[in-house]
Amino acid sequence: MKLTIALLQLLPTGSLKGNMEKGIKACFQAKEKGADIAIFPEMWSCGYVFPHEEASLRECAIPRYGSFVKRFAELAAELDMAIAITFLEQHEPKPRNTVCLFDRHGKIQYCYSKVHICNFGEEDDESVLDAGDDFFVTELDTKEGVIKVGSMICYDREFPESARVMMLKGAELLLVPNACPMELNRLAQLRGRAYENMLAIATCNYPAPHPDCNGHSTLFDGVVYLPELPDSRDTCVFEADEGEGVYVAELDVDMLREYRHREVWGCKNRRPEVYGIISERNHI
Repeated sequence: MKLTIALLQLLPTGSLKGNMEKGIKACFQAKEKGADIAIFPEMWSCGYVFPHEEASLRECAIPRYGSFVKRFAELAAELDMAIAITFLEQHEPKPRNTVCLFDRHGKIQYCYSKVHICNFGEEDDESVLDAGDDFFVTELDTKEGVIKVGSMICYDREFPESARVMMLKGAELLLVPNACPMELNRLAQLRGRAYENMLAIATCNYPAPHPDCNGHSTLFDGVVYLPELPDSRDTCVFEADEGEGVYVAELDVDMLREYRHREVWGCKNRRPEVYGIISERNHI
């Protein structure tokens, strides 16, 4: 089983309508390239540009079941391709940073809201948003077969618990919308999350010159060792450049599953009885 994943590394247009139209066109391009799954960058509905004044922020947020999200559900069924669409979601008491995954039949598989919001005490951070409260894993039906999929969003990747929770829930592939500079250390985080959890991670970022973004969308497959290789292998299956484009990468799911069955990383030698401090609020 091999899956083709499209990373829609796009520049936003500056309007909800424009982003919808450009996103639709990109999904058609992804399908033409043979994609089974298409991923948008973080908060595509507004291009990760959102007001911080309350009334304007509420006007910018859109409903989960509104026309923007519904159009991509319909498109997923039309193209026979899963679509992970991202948006600033209407929510009380504050909007949320959300990704909804629709399968190739247009059926919703999950709506995940960013758990670790970027609340850094800065004027333009995500402190005006609400955080999500759970991670989800679903069995995604593709034309190539079923794969267990979850999502984290951008800053979530900096917390090892995010990927670990989904690995423990059975995830084989994480879809990661992103909006930040993907430099050496952030790319290393993705490599590490894939390695330590024996899963694949597909990340879609905004291209340059979008503010504070530089492209470099990636697919890491998490397969570090193969019997026929004397040393470890590069788990980076694909890395885009800084430019705008619809990029595709192939994930060898059979190879990943054989590796997970053969190797010991992740679950086998865990000692959860000594990890208690991880879930405690108070720490040194």
